[in-house]
Amino acid sequence: MKGSLRYRIILALFVGVLGLVYVLPSFVGKDSPLKNVLPADEISLGLDLKGGVHLTLGVDIPKAIEYNLNQLGQDIRSAAREEGIAVLKPAVRAGEKLDFTLLKSEQQKALDELLKQHYRVLKVDAREADADGKVRYTMEMTPEYRRDVAKLTVDQVLKTIRTRIDQFGVAEPDIRRQQDDRIQVQLPGLDDPQRAIDIIGRTAHLEFKLVDDAADLTKAEKGIIAPGRELAALKKLRADGTYGQQPIVLKKDAVLSGEYITDAHVSYDNFGQPYVSMTFNPRGARIFARVTGENVKKRLAIVLDGEVYSAPSIQDKIVGGRAQITGSFSDTEAADLALVLRSGALPAPVKVLEERSVGPSLGQESIDKGVTAAFAGFILVLGFMAVYYGFGGIVADLALVFNIVLIMAGLAGFGATLTLPGIAGIILTIGMAVDANVIIFERIREELRRGLTPRAAIDEGYSKATLTILDANVTTILAAVILYQFGTGPIRGFAVTLTLGILASMFTAIFVTRILFDMWAAKAKPGASLSI
Repeated sequence: MKGSLRYRIILALFVGVLGLVYVLPSFVGKDSPLKNVLPADEISLGLDLKGGVHLTLGVDIPKAIEYNLNQLGQDIRSAAREEGIAVLKPAVRAGEKLDFTLLKSEQQKALDELLKQHYRVLKVDAREADADGKVRYTMEMTPEYRRDVAKLTVDQVLKTIRTRIDQFGVAEPDIRRQQDDRIQVQLPGLDDPQRAIDIIGRTAHLEFKLVDDAADLTKAEKGIIAPGRELAALKKLRADGTYGQQPIVLKKDAVLSGEYITDAHVSYDNFGQPYVSMTFNPRGARIFARVTGENVKKRLAIVLDGEVYSAPSIQDKIVGGRAQITGSFSDTEAADLALVLRSGALPAPVKVLEERSVGPSLGQESIDKGVTAAFAGFILVLGFMAVYYGFGGIVADLALVFNIVLIMAGLAGFGATLTLPGIAGIILTIGMAVDANVIIFERIREELRRGLTPRAAIDEGYSKATLTILDANVTTILAAVILYQFGTGPIRGFAVTLTLGILASMFTAIFVTRILFDMWAAKAKPGASLSI
């Protein structure tokens, strides 16, 4: 027994010290020298405690379908060209349909074979032959492929937003998918929601397009524009600091897109004006060098989300895979633009469906009330146990303090977030921990009334009560696991603290208190009575 007791004491002390090591960083000041030796992990507070921003975003799935169909149309045209089949430029029309025209009807069989072999994700909705020998195809996605595209789009949006938020520097963001292609974003501690929305919601679809300087702007503004051209607006900074727009005609087809960007960061010109410098991957660098080499002395427009930021003249072939976006940015605007370019474009636009800000004062009020409730309940429980069970009650009180330390250490060590329901979970586990001790103590009392010695009563009491405690707590843990799996936000916070609390209470109520009783029994004189 003595040897076993020694090892159990060592294990309990080890767990206790480990718990303190993980708890202390959350309570010592930032300037404390302990910060240099303790773990960096602290207890993270949720949105309901720390304040911040709650957003519900809706992903524009029809737009993603349109993008995907447009890309498929380009692929079909390229594949057909390689087979010697003439297909006129495909176009996406309303209703998620893809239209293109086969120039020679005698090639219809070859085109159908090509579509059957390589584009099974599309199905032919209609074929219409005209008098000129052309065949107009109308195609649409299969239902299975459309579902895949929708799912992959939301997954990609989720990943891109998470990358942007991580680079934005928000600690403990909660970003999760909801039903109906919606995404929930919670950003604790953020006090500038508009900037977060601007970064999250920016599609960041970057294109490089050649400028058609020969086009007649007057006619273009009246809607008279040559095929393959489009009228756009070049952002211009006015003398008063506001932005104006200057009409500009661009060639519709982009010569390069942002998918080849590997890095983007803020740089400064000789006048201290920030601009965004981009680096392309090897393939992008080759395309950029070819495009700039073939279009020296022409203007190349940089288009981001449909806005033309700049349209500089190409002075020489640009090798090395670097480009710049200039546009009289502020430091913050340039940093945010570089951030979204680094994280990549969203595969579809997102729309803010709901925006709520939780003020830090409300969060602090919640913390104060929660701590007050927990502290009051804690003191009442400690006092009752000490009065009602004597020595046994003091043992239970020590185990309860140990229990709270382990819960806090678990929250910090596992990176869990403490929410307001989480505080409720801690209060609940205080009661459950005491309940476990009450079960054990009542069993010991029964054995003492039967006339057993304190040593034997302790053994019998723990033996009979342990299985009951395990049964009750395991079922509660299963319920907590289900809550965590299917719950969201604060519900998960409750499930986490409940699970940590139950595990800690089983350790302290069964293992730690038994050590204290065994220590008492080892030191007790023959005939001594147990206060319980």
